[in-house]
Amino acid sequence: MRLTEREREIVHLLRSQPTLDAAAIADRIGATRAAVAVHLSNLTKKGAILGRGYVLRPEGRFVVVVGGANLDIKARSVLPAQLGTSNPGTTVTTPGGVGRNIAENLARLGNPTHLVAAVGRDAFGDQVLEATRAAGVSVEHVITTHEGTGTYLGVLDSTGELLVAVANMAATDRLTVADLGRAGDLVAHADLVVLDGNLPPAVSAWILDLAAAVGVPVVLDPVSVAKARPLTHILSGERPLLAITPNQDELAAIVGEPVERTRAGIARAARAVHDLGVRHVWVRRGARGSLLSSVADDGRVTVATLVAPPVTVVDVTGAGDSMTAAFVHALLRGDSPVDAARFGQVAAGLTVATAETVRSDLSPRLVDAELRKAPRRTSGTTKETA
Repeated sequence: MRLTEREREIVHLLRSQPTLDAAAIADRIGATRAAVAVHLSNLTKKGAILGRGYVLRPEGRFVVVVGGANLDIKARSVLPAQLGTSNPGTTVTTPGGVGRNIAENLARLGNPTHLVAAVGRDAFGDQVLEATRAAGVSVEHVITTHEGTGTYLGVLDSTGELLVAVANMAATDRLTVADLGRAGDLVAHADLVVLDGNLPPAVSAWILDLAAAVGVPVVLDPVSVAKARPLTHILSGERPLLAITPNQDELAAIVGEPVERTRAGIARAARAVHDLGVRHVWVRRGARGSLLSSVADDGRVTVATLVAPPVTVVDVTGAGDSMTAAFVHALLRGDSPVDAARFGQVAAGLTVATAETVRSDLSPRLVDAELRKAPRRTSGTTKETA
């Protein structure tokens, strides 16, 4: 992106005083309002200004996350849970939502990150926005609606494992392409976009079409089995994905048939997803680690099985979100897909070892240090022609 000297002057001025209008800019730089209007138009075309209101493109690389934001309510039984009766335990509330959590993890890992999500005009929404902004995520493109802010109620056993969860994502469910119109320029100029499966199919399809048109890579987190099912009708070679990150049940929902819980069975299902235009299919297997299937330009498929790091589980909430975010961070810094998956697994392990949904001390240094403690653990890699 080459800027003229005058354009650089205007960008510098807007970074220090973003509320200036064209007339004020003209007065500051000694130019006519008409000339400034031309410069602003050119800056928009070059991607230095994103949309209306002179929203400036962040300096350097940035990621856009589009997905759900809500307030998490987590209840944990003190003793092994007994169904059908009251259990003594504890409850906490914390900002959540897959997209929001991924955005916060990315920001804590040092990536300039924008969140595009929907929250209500209520106290829950204020709490979610304040905490997300404080974590370093840009929230200027968050959409406020008359729907109440989404909530996620999770019930955990005394071991920290999830027993059941109920999500009310009405604010996200009712998002339309028109609601996201302002974020179009942001998406078009991102270095990478992360989508979560909570989005309505029409919105996901629009973002994928936009990203494909301008060559922006996309990583998709299916979120749940229910949200994964509609993806079959959205994914295609015309809407290529850099990566998708399902667990085994979500993978089965995407391919529309049961998947054998074996390496060979998962690899076969992953190949069906490759046929839908997805380069990397990273399947999470919980304590058993993960399987990464990647297809090269020549059609050759490589399958790597990664062993999960040992960890004492405190709370599993947010593990998948940190895993996706760390994977994206590592890809952006130039790691190979397999090394990025290792980085993601370690970040997830660090997250479940705490009671926090997003680990507040998460950093690349912390994850890399944990990676160095153990030998590289990939139990098998095979290559085959598609």
